[in-house]
Amino acid sequence: MEPKKVISDSGIEIKQLYCTPIVMDEKPGHFPFTRGVHDAMYRDRLWTMRQYAGFSTAEESNKRYHFLLSQGVSGLSIAFDLPTQIGYDSDHAMAEGEVGKVGVAVDSLEDMEILFQGIKLSDISTSMTINATGFILLALYIALAKKQGADIKKISGTIQNDILKEYAARGTYIYPPAPSMRIITDIFEYCSKEVPKWNTISISGYHIREAGSNAVQELAFTLANGKAYLQAAIAKGLDINVFAQRLSFFFNAHNNIFEEVAKFRAARRIWANITKDLGATDSRAQMLRFHTQTGGSTLTAQQPKNNIVRVALQGLSAVLGGTQSLHTNGYDEALSLPTEEAASIALRTQQIIAFESGATDTVDPLAGSYYVEALTKELEDAAMALIGKIDAMGGAVKAIENRFMQDEIGRSAYAYNKAIEDGSKIIVGVNKFTMKENNDTPLLKIDDSIRLVQTEKLKRLRDKRDNAAVAQCLATIQEKARGTENLMPYVIDAVEKLCTLGEISNCLRDVWGEYKG
Repeated sequence: MEPKKVISDSGIEIKQLYCTPIVMDEKPGHFPFTRGVHDAMYRDRLWTMRQYAGFSTAEESNKRYHFLLSQGVSGLSIAFDLPTQIGYDSDHAMAEGEVGKVGVAVDSLEDMEILFQGIKLSDISTSMTINATGFILLALYIALAKKQGADIKKISGTIQNDILKEYAARGTYIYPPAPSMRIITDIFEYCSKEVPKWNTISISGYHIREAGSNAVQELAFTLANGKAYLQAAIAKGLDINVFAQRLSFFFNAHNNIFEEVAKFRAARRIWANITKDLGATDSRAQMLRFHTQTGGSTLTAQQPKNNIVRVALQGLSAVLGGTQSLHTNGYDEALSLPTEEAASIALRTQQIIAFESGATDTVDPLAGSYYVEALTKELEDAAMALIGKIDAMGGAVKAIENRFMQDEIGRSAYAYNKAIEDGSKIIVGVNKFTMKENNDTPLLKIDDSIRLVQTEKLKRLRDKRDNAAVAQCLATIQEKARGTENLMPYVIDAVEKLCTLGEISNCLRDVWGEYKG
């Protein structure tokens, strides 16, 4: 009888039995870092346990942050609402119906102060999921740190700041690619001198996977985007051995533990070789450090408590794959923003993996597995073949402009959903093992009145600030945007003088226009 053929979601045929050993003479902490970026990994230091949170007003989000810190999170991860992400103040017509819905509304330095009230920026690491307006949120964070009396050379955190994946998969872009890349390299340059502990970009495969890609595409498109950022910074004259140390990555963790572990291991190996080929000689500039979030698109509205198990498996795969930072999703996120109870369970999931599973006792515990080593190599080879296609097109920006990445993701998403519909891929509680449900999961709901609260705040702000100074700041930013000087010092000055996020975004729209996908 012929053995059943098994094909992974990435199109890799999985053998019934793996018997051929792969010679492993690599060590963790050494090039090409397949086995991890640190010699002792979690024996020396656990990953940063983050919980992605942000909703409603800065006041409400601040309460959640204090709760999470009290429960043992070691770093904050902030979600911003859609108007903040695409550069509109809460009182703008384009913000109607969206204020505070998928994250926190931040319009000004005053909102940022409230967001972190009672939290010293010198004592925590903060990750901010923000892209097109990432430079403004970073400016607000730096301005607040200075107000708190912190040494900005010592503050640490990350802005996502990955605009290429917005064009390819997510859609929250503002400006065309060229000025967007200019902003990113300005951030690289400014932070390497002034905020050296800040991770200036989190090159994101997460949203590429959420849009429907498979693991190979997530790997290839993310690293191709990373290569484009390296090349843009080098073209600006920046030293790869300096700025590449502050690049980080953001990957998705799906349900297939072995494929995900192999993906993370392959990512480190590919990136080490990409950076080396572009001239990096410092090992810290060759390391791929990454944050992981469990797969939001894998969560089901049906039988939502099954998601607790899914998140645990995904979190374990990230740890076995050597992540430096992890967010675990709430079981209710297919229905609403996570409640406090769901966020607590998600955090406890990480803590159980850390302290009870044994996964942290040794480095790269799946190394040497016939299956995992073979899968690591297959994912590497498949991803490199895709990167080769992108290079032949002229790089990631050209591949996005030609819709190559978007079309590849679309085909993969279609195939995945078709497999669920025809039953060849089983999703427990969705297309098999279903049951009649009375869904009584408590939901977190955001009221539309939040926009009125933010609008009133903005009115008070504009009444009390020095509006002549604001006008001068915005005019200066426009002048500098037409030239080549680094924009970051002028944006920081603007937010300190209480220019709003929307005002800064709009003054640059006047210079650069908007990108129409």
